[in-house]
Amino acid sequence: MAFFHAWRFTHFTTETGSHTDNPEQLTALQKVGILLTGIKNPKPVNQQRPAFPYRTVYLSSPNGRLETWYATVPRARGTVALFHGYTSCKSKLLTEAGYFRSLGYNVLLTDFAGNGGSEGNVCTVGHHEADDVATAVRWLQRQPGPVFVYANSMGAVATLRAEAELGVRPAANILECPYGSMLQTAQSRFRSMHVPPFPMANLLVLWGGVANDFWAFDLDATRYAAQVSTPTLLLWGAADPRVTRPETDAIFAALQGPKQRQDFVGSGHEPYWWKHKALWEHTVARWCSRHAPVR
Repeated sequence: MAFFHAWRFTHFTTETGSHTDNPEQLTALQKVGILLTGIKNPKPVNQQRPAFPYRTVYLSSPNGRLETWYATVPRARGTVALFHGYTSCKSKLLTEAGYFRSLGYNVLLTDFAGNGGSEGNVCTVGHHEADDVATAVRWLQRQPGPVFVYANSMGAVATLRAEAELGVRPAANILECPYGSMLQTAQSRFRSMHVPPFPMANLLVLWGGVANDFWAFDLDATRYAAQVSTPTLLLWGAADPRVTRPETDAIFAALQGPKQRQDFVGSGHEPYWWKHKALWEHTVARWCSRHAPVR
């Protein structure tokens, strides 16, 4: 049963329809159904296209061909590589990309392997995705100007692993709500369903790794952060039901380079500009200005 759930969690299907709602949004009867049948997990699809000029660039990752959208601006201060979260895709970051462009940055939006327009159907919630981060950042580093990373949730964990274990070195990071470890995020999902996390969370992590050829108990953003010296802005929603304050505190404390943290009161596991647009924009703009060359 644990292997079945782990497989459904890490493999997207070609079926049409929407993804199962977040655990905190399910009724008691729906939660029982999920425990028996697993989640509905169709491959995320890009429903929107950029309103700004862009070109589609395909990059070759160890995980398969990645589809990216690359948009430049005149006299760019650098480029921001944007990476999405679990069961998402690059079109979900168009608002953020547009804001970075207004600040004078080129943008590269990437579908992780298995998501959107990229090849495959496997998602390892941050482990294999680190290779996709490395592929995109290294491609950008062959272009003019410094490279910044903006990533949320799963994308933020993948970024930390890419820097800690794959040698990726961007100029600076902006990371939103990375979870502490794969085990912690599995435990949070079970708690959200009011189900005791032990032993099912441990079994889910075990079989999720076995099914995808890695040891998932080592998927640990706090451990990665302790090996990251990149200047990092860490953002967190104080009402996040899936990433806790202790997880966020531990990641921030572990970061080795210059760092800053901004919490967003009342925001959950969601884009922070939804409820705090002015604060999000001000925080991001100030961080970027500290780490970009003057034009």
